[in-house]
Amino acid sequence: MATYSRIAVYSGTFDPFTLGHEDIVRRASSLFDRLIIGVAVAHHKKTLFSLDARLRQVQDETRGIANVSVLPFDGLIMDFCAAQQAVAVVRGIRNLTDFDYEAQMAAMNRKLLPKVETVFLLPDAPLQCISSTLVREISKLGGDVGQMVSAHVTAALRQAYTAGAQKDA
Repeated sequence: MATYSRIAVYSGTFDPFTLGHEDIVRRASSLFDRLIIGVAVAHHKKTLFSLDARLRQVQDETRGIANVSVLPFDGLIMDFCAAQQAVAVVRGIRNLTDFDYEAQMAAMNRKLLPKVETVFLLPDAPLQCISSTLVREISKLGGDVGQMVSAHVTAALRQAYTAGAQKDA
């Protein structure tokens, strides 16, 4: 009898990796045999953290979850899913705006690779307001992001913005 492994991909730029992302990872990892976190190269975005730094953040924050691995990817998510033999792509949605965008993406992804399902997960209620964009902005302005990201990510943000301020001086 062949062993069947249900592999899912959770992708994003993770700039930075938030507690909302971590919540989705923990919950998705319990639904699938293997969860691959695909960290996007993100040529289309100006990221605060380099690809290597974002990979390290995600690896550090998910180290204790046995069936999770972290890989970089470039290009279409459906090509990455096919290469990883994934049966699903996991998407976190916080609100109706996210749902509208993600539903369009899911429909397009289904056209590209019909055998891969899209699974939507809502983060835990206290985490639904968190976005990487808001975390970066709050941190840049000196606000406390300790309830939005781990202590390691908080320190990395502080260091990134301190280094940026020193460059601007």
